[in-house]
Amino acid sequence: QVQLVESGGGLVQTGGSLRLSCVASGHTGTTSAMGWFRQAPVKEREFVAAIRWNDSSTDYTDSVKGRFTISKDNAKNTIYLQMNNLKPEDTAVYYCAASRNGRIFGIWGQGTQVTVSS
Repeated sequence: QVQLVESGGGLVQTGGSLRLSCVASGHTGTTSAMGWFRQAPVKEREFVAAIRWNDSSTDYTDSVKGRFTISKDNAKNTIYLQMNNLKPEDTAVYYCAASRNGRIFGIWGQGTQVTVSS
């Protein structure tokens, strides 16, 4: 019922910045939280950040705290991930996800590639 489309990935040098966007469409009224996950080659998918739709509370994995910021625009049904001071270990496909209950993410986008060089 909900479709997610990510954008904003690309190639950036170490220390650079990128802003990812995820637009939700369809029946979004039951979505309680949205978030970002990432998956590097030959690795399991990893939680990055999430934001609750109701009160905008946020959660981050330790490795990105202080560098990444998740935010949302209610009117546009869009979430963002501002990524600063990027490191090579941030290289991955980044996926947008939506949750109906605020903790289990069952709706996924197709991903956008982030590559941090050197």
